[in-house]
Amino acid sequence: MEANYHVPVMLKECIDGLAIKPSGVYVDVTFGGGGHSRAILDCLGKEGVLIAFDQDPDAQQNKIDDPRFIFVDQNFGYLKNNLRLLGYKKVDGILADLGVSSHQFNEPARGFSTRFEADLDMRMDKQRPLTAAVVLNTYTEDKLHKIFGIYGEVKNAKSLAKTVATSRMEQPILTLADFKKAIAAHIPKGKENKYMAQVFQALRIEVNAEIAVLEDFLMQTAEVLNQGGRLVVMSYHSLEDRPVKSFIAKGKFKGELEKDFFGNEQKPLQAINRKAIVASADELVRNSRARSAKLRIGEKL
Repeated sequence: MEANYHVPVMLKECIDGLAIKPSGVYVDVTFGGGGHSRAILDCLGKEGVLIAFDQDPDAQQNKIDDPRFIFVDQNFGYLKNNLRLLGYKKVDGILADLGVSSHQFNEPARGFSTRFEADLDMRMDKQRPLTAAVVLNTYTEDKLHKIFGIYGEVKNAKSLAKTVATSRMEQPILTLADFKKAIAAHIPKGKENKYMAQVFQALRIEVNAEIAVLEDFLMQTAEVLNQGGRLVVMSYHSLEDRPVKSFIAKGKFKGELEKDFFGNEQKPLQAINRKAIVASADELVRNSRARSAKLRIGEKL
């Protein structure tokens, strides 16, 4: 199952970034197909522990049969509480691969891809009530404008929002076909795929509250990492990379780095590499998804 589920991006770089101690406790907060988790387990000794998080029910089919492996079917926004429940106050390393898995894009019923006719769903966690259809049919024009503009970086976000708000009054927008028909006039000729990908990204981020959850998760990592523990995060677009970069550099998401009375920087992590790590030319040939990936590593001070 896992081989075609998702090909891990920058696998070696992620594992190197964690600087794994054989007896340490590590967390893979985006288990998915389990590629990164298997590589972490390969580096652990008998006393080592790996805790993996994934809220996607499909990911559970990839669970690893290993006494050192613990699976938590939760979103990584609940990192600290779940670690406490398992009896771990501190861990030695945390890995997050923020991309949507190839598997999720390839499952028509999930509604993540613009390639398949499907209901507009896009929930990572099926328990959540908010779907892409709910967003499109109930959000105000102003709110839709913000989502398309900020989360999708869509050029004509304002007129797109207006069209959605107008056309849903005639009939609700429930499927991909409904949506494409409603916004046909706004899709630039020759750039259909890129445009729809941006619009879908905006909806997916809103449906899953991805940026708020990411910021909440990053704050928790500072509390649960041991001194010298590593945070390794791979992101695929600037909206995710920005808070990660900011948190590692300043321990916060807005404003300047704070200093104490003596001029010491007040931040929980230090960056291991000044610039984000990107995939090698070799990997780009093998895996096109690695193109936009940026890897950042912070160490607990």
